[in-house]
Amino acid sequence: MQFIALTSIGIENLLVDELTALGAEVSKQTVGSVRFEADSLLAQKICLSSRFATRIMMLIEEKEGVKDKDSLYQFARLQPWQEWFGPKQSFAVDFSGTNNDLKNTQFSGLVVKDAIVDYFADLFEQRPDVDKYNANVRVVARLNRQGVALYIDYSGPRLSERGYRQDQGKAPIKEHLAAALVKRSGWLENVQQPLFDPCCGSGTILIEAASMARNEAPGLFREGFAFERLPSFRIQKYKELKAELTAQITDPKLWLIGHDIDGGVIAKAQENAERADLGNVIKFKQSDATKLTSVAKLPGVVISNLPYGERLGSMAELVNLHRSLGVGFKKHFNHWKLALLGTDESLFKLLKLVKLKRYKFKNGPLDVVLNLYQLDDKQVELSKEDKPALNFEGSTAFANRLKKNKQNLKNWLKQNEVSCYRVYDADIPEYNVAVDVYDDSAVIFEYAAPKEIDDNTAQKRLQDVISLTAEQLAIAPENIAVKVRKKQKGEEQYTKVSKQNRTQVVEEFGAKFKVNLFDYLDTGLFLDHRLARRYIQQNSQGKRFLNLFAYTGSASVHAAVGGAKAITTVDMSKTYLKWAQENFALNDLSNTRYRFEQADCLKWLEYAQGQYDLIFLDPPTFSNSKRMKDAFDVQRDHIKLLTWVKKILSPNGTLIFSNNKRGFSMDEVGLMGLGLKAENISDKTLSPDFKRNKQIHNSWLITHG
Repeated sequence: MQFIALTSIGIENLLVDELTALGAEVSKQTVGSVRFEADSLLAQKICLSSRFATRIMMLIEEKEGVKDKDSLYQFARLQPWQEWFGPKQSFAVDFSGTNNDLKNTQFSGLVVKDAIVDYFADLFEQRPDVDKYNANVRVVARLNRQGVALYIDYSGPRLSERGYRQDQGKAPIKEHLAAALVKRSGWLENVQQPLFDPCCGSGTILIEAASMARNEAPGLFREGFAFERLPSFRIQKYKELKAELTAQITDPKLWLIGHDIDGGVIAKAQENAERADLGNVIKFKQSDATKLTSVAKLPGVVISNLPYGERLGSMAELVNLHRSLGVGFKKHFNHWKLALLGTDESLFKLLKLVKLKRYKFKNGPLDVVLNLYQLDDKQVELSKEDKPALNFEGSTAFANRLKKNKQNLKNWLKQNEVSCYRVYDADIPEYNVAVDVYDDSAVIFEYAAPKEIDDNTAQKRLQDVISLTAEQLAIAPENIAVKVRKKQKGEEQYTKVSKQNRTQVVEEFGAKFKVNLFDYLDTGLFLDHRLARRYIQQNSQGKRFLNLFAYTGSASVHAAVGGAKAITTVDMSKTYLKWAQENFALNDLSNTRYRFEQADCLKWLEYAQGQYDLIFLDPPTFSNSKRMKDAFDVQRDHIKLLTWVKKILSPNGTLIFSNNKRGFSMDEVGLMGLGLKAENISDKTLSPDFKRNKQIHNSWLITHG
């Protein structure tokens, strides 16, 4: 009989070797699958024994030229279905692939289903039941350019799920990929040597390694295979096969060590190992991979699925981890082999190690790479420092500037009780970033690099910036967020860029604010408007205050703290208005005259009524408002905007008008035509941490003339 074994991209060669070793005759290898021939007992043995296959399917028939509904129906209708199940059993059809005539897989699956039902109705005058979720037999149909192939699911889905992993951390590695890493690492050539995973997560790699070393068929403890429901299945033969495989399990002395910084994940790893009956074989311990120490006197193999993206959180953590691992490996793991899986080659380069070999795989939808290294005296000599090496000597200039700026701001910060501030803003052209401090955390904004700077150089400089920011400001890497500043389109500015849901509370002139440094492009508090907000607090007593383009309502909070008798907060983002309400709650501010309105501010202004004594207007530089024939441009359209605002500004009222457009020029003639006068207070609203960048914003006090 002919079968096809499915696997992940990159594992096909290992699967071929495995199938051959088990006694199958391999006939074809394609991307993600291997075709082979075997009798039913050998196919069952493969289902029980394969570490690299994710599914085994038995070929019924394949035919070229099947391209439309009629030819598909006829092809399926003519198969001898009674050989695989009877009319009293249930079945389901999985269909994949489309063409010009068969555009919908669900429809194509129904065509095959109808053909099978009609077959049994003609032959037995009975119709088998269809059960999508718990069928006795699952028929698989695959359409490609040549035609259609029909299979019976022989193993059941997900052979890679061994059954021991009920609890897992974020972004776990698939079991069959973990087995592939163990095989590629070379550790199986001598299982007596230590095996260490410094970022072990839920322990999958170590559990797979132990099982492979013990020659333990991974399917032995699985509950039920699809082939057990086929007419050809013989229970006695199957019991003998399982007994044979059980007898082949060995008990070598193993030295397996797993560390992870997350104690909760380590507990899950221990539970998983116990479910795999390996609880006493693997030694798990909570430990920080950035502070590696020796784990064994004899050299061995390090295998690890290094954290990336969601598994760890921030880019700063990743840079710190890889740089620290490079130092730790050189210091404590000379003569060890390393097999490290990751997604980003630029992070691998931070290890400062010369790789021996490279393999490409897929971990679910992710493209991943396994790099192999052999540590020796020459590799270790590359760096004797305990401190991770920087990419550029010039990076020390950035470090010195960061240190100098912080020192220069020290007295001002203390006198004004400011804990959130900008400490660096592209002071050195090569290091085109801004660094903001929020108590014990920081945000690094990377501005787009000049065209003459290639991406690789920019990336390396950013890595240096991250490391030096953590070092010079004494901030833990996990508390550093890294973001790229670029012109936002449409709703992008309201879209989450990460999913950490990490918030903290900061204080400013007696007011508290919730900030989120990781999940959005902006943090929830524009630091450059700090003095404008203080002005609002000092001048809002008993006044009616309006906050337009309010963002998270920080100016409204200051107005409330300052004693405003009525406050209206307007923004088009539901997310930010909710955030504004949370800021009010954080400060125990509650009043029926505090209103929050979700609206396009330009549309709201055009039809606004009532009078306001103090207005804060901080519009975007550009906006695609429906109220404008063209996109709103603050330079071109500010007089039209102020025309609307004038109608609701009380006779003795004050408008604080601000924007972030570089080179903005107030149309004073147009302003006089409106009967308004303006005082430029940009210098007065720039606190010392923003004095380096005079263009950060423009601010004006506008009143009736």
